[in-house]
Amino acid sequence: MKVKVDGEERDVLAVWRERGVVKMVDQRKLPHSFEIIDLNDHKETAWAIKVMVTRGAGSIGCAAGFGMAQAALEAADLPDEEFMAYLNEAADTLRDTRPTAANLFKAVDKCLKASEWGKVSVKVEGILREAEYILKDDIKATEAIAKAGAKLIKDGFKILTHCNAGALAYIGMGTALAPIRQAHREGMDVFVWVNETRPRGQGARITAWELEQEGIPYALIADNAAGYFMQRGEVDMVIVGADRIAANGDTANKIGTYEKAVGAFENKIPFWVAAPGMTIDLQTKTGGDIEIEERDPREVTEMWGLNEEGEPTTIRVAAEGTNARNPAFDVTPAKFINGFITEHGLVERPFIEAFYWLFGQPGLPPSFKYAGT
Repeated sequence: MKVKVDGEERDVLAVWRERGVVKMVDQRKLPHSFEIIDLNDHKETAWAIKVMVTRGAGSIGCAAGFGMAQAALEAADLPDEEFMAYLNEAADTLRDTRPTAANLFKAVDKCLKASEWGKVSVKVEGILREAEYILKDDIKATEAIAKAGAKLIKDGFKILTHCNAGALAYIGMGTALAPIRQAHREGMDVFVWVNETRPRGQGARITAWELEQEGIPYALIADNAAGYFMQRGEVDMVIVGADRIAANGDTANKIGTYEKAVGAFENKIPFWVAAPGMTIDLQTKTGGDIEIEERDPREVTEMWGLNEEGEPTTIRVAAEGTNARNPAFDVTPAKFINGFITEHGLVERPFIEAFYWLFGQPGLPPSFKYAGT
């Protein structure tokens, strides 16, 4: 991801590891300041995931993998039994950070699997390699998603997206923003409607910032304005990311996605979900089985920004003592989704057969419409 910091263009990742230190772009500070935070052990990395220093399914998956790598290094001098006990405790710590995104749990499990054989030194090296593989695989997946999804976009398209599914959320080219980036790079005239995505404003703070960095035309809109622009014929398609996709295609994404999907369906606007296999959870049968994270209600009753002096500040917008609820995600039923943009191409109905054939057990009959790449 290319960013301009103090007039200088830099190429950075949302999350990476340098020896025992995990480094993250502190997304809590964007767009008003660009800061890198250092996490020195797996507990610090778990804290950073929980408080959303980094966020987005892919980025927290990579962070969890790197947290497991840190734990392996921390316990490298212990006897095998104690090493595994330490590693499993670290896995629980990382799993307990955020419950909804599939990538986090898959990353932890992949690192645990890498520790199943060999002496401790071999297990440590295996976990370190697996953590790096997760990052590299994510980057490759976003590049494939970009090329597959760009084929859906026509010159002059106005595309609506919700939350942030860019390079800060999924390392590489992002997921929902990947096809848009690709189309823009191919010279297509594309325009993006950016939902603000309350309550944390990831669209306003992060997606708009990413598009600005890349020079892609966009307009920030209030969440409640999306239906207005759909109804006026000013939205040609919707592309969103995902935090967990159930086997039947039901998709958990940032709160408000469901409303956008219903609006798109009503106005006959194609609604696509961009996500790699890492986000598809074949163990979760339907969206009703997905655990939805509920966050601090103060995110709803308060807002964060800069004051007149340009200093970061939080203000209360609701009366003191106001009761609030703050689910972080909702589930869009598969019936509202036209298809999925994956690293294997465009997947259309029936989703469950496509997912099993592409990402599950080999040998299942591929009796589905598969658009390919």
